[in-house]
Amino acid sequence: MRLPGMSQPFLLTPIAECSPGSPGAELRLAVLGARGVGKSALIVRFLTKRFIGDYEPNTGSLYSRLVRLDGEQVAVHIQDTPGCLQVQEDCVQAPDALSRCMKWAEGFLVVYSITDPCSYQAVRPLHQHIRQLHPDARIPIVVVGNKADLLHARQVQAKEGLQLANELGSLFLEISTSESSQGVCEVFQYLCREVSKLQHSERRRQTVIPRPRSPNMQDLKRRFKQALSPRVK
Repeated sequence: MRLPGMSQPFLLTPIAECSPGSPGAELRLAVLGARGVGKSALIVRFLTKRFIGDYEPNTGSLYSRLVRLDGEQVAVHIQDTPGCLQVQEDCVQAPDALSRCMKWAEGFLVVYSITDPCSYQAVRPLHQHIRQLHPDARIPIVVVGNKADLLHARQVQAKEGLQLANELGSLFLEISTSESSQGVCEVFQYLCREVSKLQHSERRRQTVIPRPRSPNMQDLKRRFKQALSPRVK
């Protein structure tokens, strides 16, 4: 199985996979962030309601599932991404495969851990890299502070995450993947709705019939006079 629109396959381990050509809308999401912030646990928590604390470093897994969104069934494809990012002077050095994934996706969760300031510092350059690949400012991006249950180890305050998200023009949510699936579901449902709205907006724009140009009345009068006036030999 390959990512739609991508030439190179990632290592895919789908759970509750929806069959190709499933009816209804399809939403393509990507979860980005530094290594160890809980990206895989976040995705699995949303899709299965189960929490699994330990994951081997992944090379990029695609999870696909049919979910109910506002009463309708949609196929959601969520691309997990490896944490092999290098941030230098507020610039992300992303592997080509990761950049292709970012171009493929229609909505993004940018995740950091409240216990890891370095993962927090990676949010801004990641956000900027997304904007470079998607110049359309309407592409939804949500900044997520994960591991909110580890208050004793907190090194990034909630107000810092909120301030950064406001500067980037994104929604901010702080959650604990291990404690509850509710916050996780709210994050993904919000992102799914925003992507769905964007898809509907694009379809409406493509189906709008251009308004015919209004006739130039002065030009019509000039031509009418020329047609009535006798020809000069």
